[in-house]
Amino acid sequence: MNQSFTKFLNYIFLFFIAAFLILFGINYYINKQNNIELSRQSSKLEEVLYYINKNYVDTVNKEQLMENAIHSMLESLDPHSSYATAEQNKTQQESLDGAFEGVGIQFNIMNDTVMVVNAIAGGPSEKSGIRAGDRIVMVDNQKVAKAGITNDKVFKLLRGKKGTTVKIIILRPGVTAPLTFNIVRDVITTYSIDISYLIDKETGYIKINQFGGTTVEEFTQALITLKKEGMKRLIIDLQGNSGGYLDAAIQICDHFLKKGEMILYTEGENAKTEKVYATSEGLFHDGEVIVLIDEFSASASEIVAGAIQDNDRGTIVGRRSFGKGLVQRMISLSDGSSLRLTIARYHTPSGRCIQRAYEGGVDAYYDDFLKRYEDGEMSSADSAKFDPKLQYKTKKGRIVYGGGGIMPDIFVPLEKNNLSDGYKQLINSSLIIEFCFNYTNEHKDPLTKKYKNGAQYVQNMVITDQILQEYISFFKQKNGPKNLTLSGIEKAQIKTWLKALIGRNLYQEKAFYPILNKEDKVIQRALQIK
Repeated sequence: MNQSFTKFLNYIFLFFIAAFLILFGINYYINKQNNIELSRQSSKLEEVLYYINKNYVDTVNKEQLMENAIHSMLESLDPHSSYATAEQNKTQQESLDGAFEGVGIQFNIMNDTVMVVNAIAGGPSEKSGIRAGDRIVMVDNQKVAKAGITNDKVFKLLRGKKGTTVKIIILRPGVTAPLTFNIVRDVITTYSIDISYLIDKETGYIKINQFGGTTVEEFTQALITLKKEGMKRLIIDLQGNSGGYLDAAIQICDHFLKKGEMILYTEGENAKTEKVYATSEGLFHDGEVIVLIDEFSASASEIVAGAIQDNDRGTIVGRRSFGKGLVQRMISLSDGSSLRLTIARYHTPSGRCIQRAYEGGVDAYYDDFLKRYEDGEMSSADSAKFDPKLQYKTKKGRIVYGGGGIMPDIFVPLEKNNLSDGYKQLINSSLIIEFCFNYTNEHKDPLTKKYKNGAQYVQNMVITDQILQEYISFFKQKNGPKNLTLSGIEKAQIKTWLKALIGRNLYQEKAFYPILNKEDKVIQRALQIK
C-alpha cells in the first residue's frame, strides 16, 4: 500500500516536472523568436546608419539620426506616443512629481531681460533676498541679459543638485549698483492646485493646473478646508488642464462617486481590459459638483469630466474638451531616455471613447482641432459635429457622444469681441507685466499697509484712471507714440488685468485668480446654476 502510494507520488512529481519543462520550452522558444525578430530589426537600423555614416555627403550626428528615427516611428503610431531624452524626461518627471532642485525663482523673459516674477515662498531665493521685479543679468559668470536668451538656457543655469551654490547678479529698480547673491540650491516644491477658496458663502472653488504626484494630497486638503469653511457645493476648474497621471484623476473622482460606481475602463490590443470603480473613501459624496472644461482640457481632465457626467453626479460647464482618450505607459531605456507608448484607450462609464480620430497623421490631427475655431464651434454649441453612431446614455438616460472630447452640459461660447488694435497692443505686450512689477516695487509699502492681505486687496483695491494712464504712458515711452484710443469696456478690462498682476506681486495667487474669476464667463455661468 505504501509502495503504491509512493509510486503514485513519483508519477505526480514527474508529471509536474514534464509540464514545467514543456511550458519552459514554449516560453523559451517564444522569447527566442522575439529576440531574433528584435535583433533582425535592430540590425537593419544599424545597417542603414552604417551606410549613412560611411557614404553620406556631409558629416552626420549618428545619435541625432537615431533619435529622429525614433520620433518618426512613434509619430506614425498616434499623436501621443512620444520619446524623451534623459534630460527631457527628468524635467517632465520633476514637473509631474511636484518637486525639483534649484533656487526657487519664477521668471519671465521680456525684451531679452530675465525678470523675476516671484521668489517661491520658503525657497532659497526668497531666503537670500531675491524679490519680484529683480532683473537677473549674470548666473555663475555667464551673461543672461542678452539677445537670444531662452527659458531653457536660464533653467539649465539655475537648476542643479541640492547643496550646490549658484552666483546670481541682479539689477534692482531704485538701486544703482548690481547686487550679488550666492544661493544654495535646495528641493523646490511645486503645486498642481493654483488656488482653492470660497467663491461665495457656500461655493468652493478649486483650480487644478495638472494631475501630478501631489495633486490628490493637495486636493484632499483643499476639500477638508473648504468643508470646514461651510462649502455646500464645489466648482472644479479644469480649464486649460492638459492632463497628467491617470491614477490622480481616478482618486479625484473617488471623492465624488459612491462605492461601486464606474470611473472608467481601458482596452488595448496587448493590454487586458481593466475596469475601475469608486470606493467608499471619498469626502464629498453628496454636495453639488460643477466641473469647468474648455478646448484645452485633455486626458486626465476628460476622465474626471466624463466620470462625473456619465454618472449624472454633477454639471459640466464650458466648451468641448480636447479629445485625448489614449493611455500612455512610460518605458525607461538604458541611457535614461524613455518612451511614452500608447498601450490602451480609456472609455468613460457609458462606454464612449473620447479620443479624436488621428488616422490622417499628426499634422491633420492638430489641424482638425484648430478647425473648431473656423467652423464656429467655439461660439455655438450647434456647430459641434458628432457621429450619431457614437451615441451613448448616462446613468439617467441622457444622450452623450463619443469620438471627440467631452461636450459640456452647459455650453459657454468663446466671446468674439471687436477689440481695437490699441487694446490688443496694450493687453498682449509683456510691458504690462513689467509696468506692474515697477508699480508694485514703487508702492509696495503703502499698498501692504492699506491692504493687509489678499482678501482685502481683492475687495477694496481700485485701479484709477490715473494708474491706467501711467501704464499707457509707459507703453508709449517704450514703443513710441501710437493711437491707443480705448472704449469704456476695453479700459475696464485692462484695469482688471492691472489689478490682478499687481495683486499677484503682493499676495501671489490669492490676489490674482479671485480678481480674474469675476470676469471669467465660464465661472460666472457656473455660479448661476441653481
